[in-house]
Amino acid sequence: MALQLSVFCFSNTVASGPHNGVRFFSQRTVKASGFSCQPLAPISRVNLKGKAFPGDGVPETKESSLVVCFGELLIDFVPTISGLSLAEAPAFKKAAGGAPANVAVGIARLGGSSAFIGKVGEDEFGYMLADILKQNSVNIEGMRFDPGARTALAFVTLRSNGEREFMFFRNPSADMLLREAELDFDLIRKAKIFHYGSISLITEPCKSAHIAAAKAAKDSGAVLSYDPNLRLPLWSSAESAREGILSIWEMADIIKVSEEEISFLTQGEDPYDDAVVRKLFHPNLKLLLVTEGPDGCRYYTKNFSGRVKGLKVDAVDTTGAGDAFVAGTLSQLSLDLSLLQKEDLLRDALKFANVCGALTVTERGAIPALPTREAVLDAMLQSVK
Repeated sequence: MALQLSVFCFSNTVASGPHNGVRFFSQRTVKASGFSCQPLAPISRVNLKGKAFPGDGVPETKESSLVVCFGELLIDFVPTISGLSLAEAPAFKKAAGGAPANVAVGIARLGGSSAFIGKVGEDEFGYMLADILKQNSVNIEGMRFDPGARTALAFVTLRSNGEREFMFFRNPSADMLLREAELDFDLIRKAKIFHYGSISLITEPCKSAHIAAAKAAKDSGAVLSYDPNLRLPLWSSAESAREGILSIWEMADIIKVSEEEISFLTQGEDPYDDAVVRKLFHPNLKLLLVTEGPDGCRYYTKNFSGRVKGLKVDAVDTTGAGDAFVAGTLSQLSLDLSLLQKEDLLRDALKFANVCGALTVTERGAIPALPTREAVLDAMLQSVK
């Protein structure tokens, strides 16, 4: 299940070139990385060798349960030794990352149907990322390659307890430059669920593309899923982050937030207070989820609310845990949206999602650690013995 990652030591950084266009297709041949996925549900397989560009070997999607994920796809560089600062780290492992892409892979790894819409640089890292999505049966028809900007990089420090700190290289990176004219609206309209974060709202032109994509999905009857995924260093200020995240709040049908994000959005109020959480529940919201790390999650609907316990594990790296939880939740909802009205079935789905998150923190990196459905079900069985 682990991605075979290379170890890098860096003496300089990658600089972004000027943005001077985009390419939907490339003649570049990319060598596939050693990464495989074995979902239990039958998903159409393709030849994964060769060129990595939109339309080349795209897996057949199950339109009735398709989850389309919109946003950033990047490279996470993770220190090989935990508990050190970036300056102290002797080396880094590269891993695919970006919350929406993590969710897309997580869903496919669990046997579901997913697609990713976003932009990377027309560079080695961009092609590597496209190849990884392809290998994991993610539809990449909506992926674009920019010859004038680099693929985004994030250096992620791992503290001794597995918690993270981030340093980003985006000046600007290709994901920030996705334009509305480059969107695959046919793919968006096929979505049963359309999932996104807030990082794509930070700058233009991606902000306008994000809003246009979400509106098209909503107009076509898709359920909108929103994970703010707060990354303060990327915003110009805390206030701009709060305003940006809340600017699209009432569009979403499903919202997932962390305790930290509740405190941030409510300007310091108690995230454990149900009355505080309910302030974030807008009239059209179908489900509000609050993740609590190893303690599990809370859920809120118009008619019921409660808590589902998590699975206790030894955390190595918490990167991608929230994305794995979202993938677990959406993989279940994409098959049966009536779970939103049936508390017992929703609780079962959230138990599954909690285990997805727990298993992800036992390995380094986000995508490399995302579990298969078989691994999740096995862990759930072991936990009740």
